[in-house]
Parts: sequence; structure tokens; C-alpha cells
Amino acid sequence: MPAKIYSDKDADLKALQNKTVAVIGFGSQGHAHALNLKESGVKVIIGLYKGSKSIDAAKKYGFEVYDSAEATKKADIIFIATPDIASAEVYKNDIAPHLTKGKTLLFSHGFAIHFKTIVPPKDVDVIMVAPKGPGHLVRRQYQEGRGVPALIAIFQNPSKQAKKIALAWAKGIGGTRAGVIETTFKEETETDLFGEQAVLCGGASALVSAGYETLVAAGYQPEMAYFECLHELKLIVDLMYEAGISGMRFSISETAKYGDVVTGPRIINKAVKAEMKKVLTEIQNGTFAKNWIKESKTGRKKYHKLLADGAKHPIEKTGARLRGLMPWIGKKNLGGAQASY
Repeated sequence: MPAKIYSDKDADLKALQNKTVAVIGFGSQGHAHALNLKESGVKVIIGLYKGSKSIDAAKKYGFEVYDSAEATKKADIIFIATPDIASAEVYKNDIAPHLTKGKTLLFSHGFAIHFKTIVPPKDVDVIMVAPKGPGHLVRRQYQEGRGVPALIAIFQNPSKQAKKIALAWAKGIGGTRAGVIETTFKEETETDLFGEQAVLCGGASALVSAGYETLVAAGYQPEMAYFECLHELKLIVDLMYEAGISGMRFSISETAKYGDVVTGPRIINKAVKAEMKKVLTEIQNGTFAKNWIKESKTGRKKYHKLLADGAKHPIEKTGARLRGLMPWIGKKNLGGAQASY
């Protein structure tokens, strides 16, 4: 049965009237939610730790900025917009002592609740509003009168108003303009992690690198390998984004289409699918979360080494030189804001 899709008509910003919203963190999602809600007429304050680099940025946008504990005291709704691993410590030290009965705790990802790194009291609403896009896109789409699709979920609802608040928040950030569906913290967390690891990030980057390596090892020019395995990927993904897989196939050549349908299953074969199932199982049983939490608590040495190794891959040097010849692509700040606090 298809999921119900909520739109603007299903949400009422009145659910946020006479309430103070505290956004804890002013990184990618935090700044986008805060600015969009403010421009939707919601009273928003920002909570940050003393000395945070984000304090000046938040103040320049006209927000009142407090330390996280004080912001929690003043707010009716507290949005934890800090990184998954950092959230537990922020919650324990700054939020939990001031999370009194009747308040609402809001997340944009289910990780902390689902894997119980945060266990809230039973007398507060716990909800999620998760835009299906990064913060800068959530902000830009809102400013252009559009929106990024979003998910909502209700984990605790003692007030019996949690869904109204979640839908109002989704409307305030522009989500209901594009469509909102209801899920659970469990479903959002597990599907999000799987998508990132097996397809969108881990799967795609490994596939691109492997294709590049195969062509270069066979004696083809690195520049040709880059164009065929990385550069043109955007063209195909854009077609899928706009019209689905069948729509993409409609737009490519007959030769490309034949190669797609006969060769694709040889690359993503039963062995790959079996490995995907293992990845999903590790997400579902908490193995991935435990490993990531342990890695973070022990200095992230393996994590940083793997990132550094990836940055040294020959495809990066080839790509940087070729992108330098295409100024219309624009240079991305690789050290840009993520979910900073």
C-alpha cells in the first residue's frame, strides 16, 4: 500500500505558535532549519557551547544565542542538530537536566534514539523531521519557494500533539511543499545507513574507483577513465533523478541500453547482493553503530587513515586537473560546514 504523502494543506504552523524553538547546533541542518523556521514566523533561538565558531555566524543572522543548557531551559521544542556521535554527550550534559515534562525533543536522524545513545524521559514528545537532502539544499529550495521532501516519525507522544508539531515543523522548513511521508525511527535509521553505505556513498564511490582502476590498468589514459567512470555519472544520475531508471534508459543510446541490461547484473550480481544483505544485517543488529561509536571514542585512527588513503587515489589528481579546465563546475569547499556544533 503506497505511503500517504502529506502536503501544505495537511500541516498547520499554528502548532508552533507561542512556542520557543531551540536549535542546538548551527551546522548544515541546524542553520537551514533555524533560518527557514524563522522566516516562517517561528520564534527560534540557537544553543551552542561556549567558544563555538558558529556563535558569530548565528548572531549575524539575527538569532539570540545561548549556551545549550540555557537554550533548553527557554525552549518548548529542542532540536538536536549536532553530529550523531556528539549528540549523546550534548544531551547528557546540557539538555537532559532541563528537559522538563511537556517539552518536545526533535531529531533529523533516528540514530541516537534507535541505538539508544540517547534515552529521553517518558513525559516528553520525541519526534523526527528528516529532510531528504543536505542543509544547504533545504535552505536554497526554501528561498526559491520550493522544498526538499521530508520524513516525519513519532517515537513518544504523551501530549497527543506530536504529529501536529512534526508536520508544522516540516511545513516551516519547506518540506510539505515537496511532500512528507511518515516513517519510524527504526525504518529511517536503518534505510538511511544502508543507502549511504551500500549505494549512495560507499557503493557508488567504490564502483567509480574500481572502474577507473580497471581501465587504467588495461593501458587506457587516466583522463579517459575519469570521464567515463566519474564525470559522466552525473549525467546518468540526473536522468534517473528526473525520470527514474526507465526514463534514463529512454534517453541513452540503444547500445548503452543493451550494455546496461545485459552487463549491469554481472557487476551487481548475487555475490554483491549477498554482501548487501550482510551490511543490512550489521546495521539492523547494531554492529555498525557499535563499531562507529567505538571508533569515535578511540580517536578515529582507522577512519582518518581510510579517508586519507582515498584522497591519495590517482583518480583525485586526474579529476582535479580536468575540473580545473571546466570553471563552470565551480569549486567546492572540501572543508565546508557539516553538522558542526
